[in-house]
Amino acid sequence: MLSLSDKKILNAIQTNLPLTSHPFAELGRITGLTEQEVLARLNELREKGYIRRIGPFFDSDKLGYVGTLVALKVQDGYMEKVAAAVNAYEGATHNYERKGKYNLWFTLLTQNVAQRTKILDDVRALPGVESVMSLVSRKKYKVNVKFNLK
Repeated sequence: MLSLSDKKILNAIQTNLPLTSHPFAELGRITGLTEQEVLARLNELREKGYIRRIGPFFDSDKLGYVGTLVALKVQDGYMEKVAAAVNAYEGATHNYERKGKYNLWFTLLTQNVAQRTKILDDVRALPGVESVMSLVSRKKYKVNVKFNLK
């Protein structure tokens, strides 16, 4: 169960993590805690699975990266090995299992199209991968999701 302090931290950190030399001290001032208390709570929340990562979002296009959404059709019994192999690629994110014909999906950011093609060829060759779809976006939509914990 989340405490009131945990909820305050989680609400603040989603959109208001200060860009300062001591962001967690500033977050403490916002939430009425010390820097050490904020760090301890964040560590525990991460260990318990409430937080997956803390980090910025960048506009990958403006930074020169190319991205795609990838859908894989993975044979029964191969899901964990294929997912682990995909996770080993630095640019693979948001890897998740889904129901349906294409049952493993992830996003891939690479420095160029040639690198993306190489990685997708490698993934295509993994044992258990029956099919690969690369769904390159034609238009970018950014949905801002913020969970308001009360």
